[in-house]
Amino acid sequence: MSNQTPPWSRYVALGDSFTEGLWDSPDGPEAPQRGWADLLAAHLSARRSAAGEPPLQYANLAIRGRLLRPILVEQVPAALALGPDLVSLVGGGNDTLRPSADVDRMARNLEDAVVRLRRAGVDVLLATGMDAVDSPLMRATRSRVGIYNSHIWSIARRHGAYVVDVWGMRSLRDWRMWSEDRIHLTTEGHARVAQAALVGLGLAPDQEDWDDPLTPLRPTPRMRKAREDAAWVRAHVYPWATRRLRGRSSGDQRVPKRPDLSPLD
Repeated sequence: MSNQTPPWSRYVALGDSFTEGLWDSPDGPEAPQRGWADLLAAHLSARRSAAGEPPLQYANLAIRGRLLRPILVEQVPAALALGPDLVSLVGGGNDTLRPSADVDRMARNLEDAVVRLRRAGVDVLLATGMDAVDSPLMRATRSRVGIYNSHIWSIARRHGAYVVDVWGMRSLRDWRMWSEDRIHLTTEGHARVAQAALVGLGLAPDQEDWDDPLTPLRPTPRMRKAREDAAWVRAHVYPWATRRLRGRSSGDQRVPKRPDLSPLD
């Protein structure tokens, strides 16, 4: 770990809802979102300013609902056109929700994009997927995510990329870190992932207790849990399944929230 001034001056974040920052807003998912990548950019910029350097230039091209291939085909070229020296490339979570996902093909495509970025002189920050061991309904994706994570670590080693170890975060095992849809992080969850990103980049975190588990809650009574699960299926699983059957995405017609590099105050 090091407290040295971050060497990057132009950061572009790529991905899906995780990087767009979905649910990091007190006004709900339709309001402007912040998220871990925005927080990471703010942390990097603050450290640059403290060292007398100009503020970080930052863009966020992530759009909710995007599968890995559109991220690689659309967002990576757009990022390269901006001339960044740091890109976070995080995608594949929406793919691994599908039993038919070919994680080996996903990894090959991701590696091609990492190679392209590295050949352009760009540092790359990847991220592993979350361990869904505590979610009875999401646990079915665990083997696919685990294999994809192994590929991510190997890609990072081969090409000198950085990794945010989301899978290894103990604090995210607590449901209070997750929004009501149980797929996206709360504000506190995004803040902790931003700290994990600093660590992944080889920098010291701003908060030493960034991954400390929360004080455990009492177990939820069985009937209350059953009611909550049923409400979750109605409010979140059913709409997602309906969009999928219709070939639609929550990100249709959306554009990036921060498409151009601009300085952070």
